[in-house]
Amino acid sequence: MFSKSAVLGIAACVFAAVAAQAQQTTEIQLSYKDKKFDPAEISAPASTPIVIKLKNLDAKAMEFESKTLKVEKVVAGSSDAVINVRAQKPGRYEFFDEYNEKVARGALVVK
Repeated sequence: MFSKSAVLGIAACVFAAVAAQAQQTTEIQLSYKDKKFDPAEISAPASTPIVIKLKNLDAKAMEFESKTLKVEKVVAGSSDAVINVRAQKPGRYEFFDEYNEKVARGALVVK
């Protein structure tokens, strides 16, 4: 059986690890309106998980997709979505609205 202080010590270590991991996540705000991403180019540091908070300001649904980031998510009209992206190596990663692929394009630049 563990002593009370040992259990508290383990809990403190777990909490510290979770907090450290949360601090290492990069959060990016992105909006979509009139078949355009704003900003069209976003950036994040390499080797850090990314959370994209996307606001679809149009009345119609859109589908955020990136083949290189291996993500896709349908976002209902006039709503918000959270898109989790794994840590990436430095490079340029294109994304688009699958419903308007030719005009609704953007990029994530990882440095």
